[in-house]
Amino acid sequence: MNFNIRGQQIDVTEALRDYAEKKLNRLEKYFDSPLTSDGLVTLGTIRGLHTVEVTIPLPGVMLRAEDRSEDMYASLDAVVDKLERQIRKHKTKINRKFRQEGSLKTLFVEGSAVNGGVATGEYEEDLELEVVRTKRFFLKPMDVEEAILQMNMIGHTFFVFSNIDSKEVNVVYKRDDGKYGLIEQD
Repeated sequence: MNFNIRGQQIDVTEALRDYAEKKLNRLEKYFDSPLTSDGLVTLGTIRGLHTVEVTIPLPGVMLRAEDRSEDMYASLDAVVDKLERQIRKHKTKINRKFRQEGSLKTLFVEGSAVNGGVATGEYEEDLELEVVRTKRFFLKPMDVEEAILQMNMIGHTFFVFSNIDSKEVNVVYKRDDGKYGLIEQD
């Protein structure tokens, strides 16, 4: 798998690039065939912390992990661990739900080939998703600015609203850098 490694407010040294590629290439053992998609790795510093973001597009699945710490190498290690957990979770979910041939099941290596078969049983309890609270509310038509103001007033990091311009349901959210994002329907 190829990784596009770039720095954001940081120069990526050759040693850092080699370390990132070496760590991320460990993920290839989880897949039956070599991956053809390119992964995106962003290394940066935000408020004195070293940030690593990795995005790997796969057929039907988007793997993404992010970590911040005071050491760039520790952040890389943590991101790879998070990605490994995600892969094992997806593999367990896929094996449980999709038993037919030609599904996403063929994307991941069977459990016995990775970690001695631990990947399927150890992470099943993580997949027990339980809804503990349901909220229903009226989506008042408003513009994006008003939605951001409403979100800030209630102290949440996201806000669902009916966009007065597009007449569709949108979500505004607060980003880690203090700015705002907007999610629209496709």
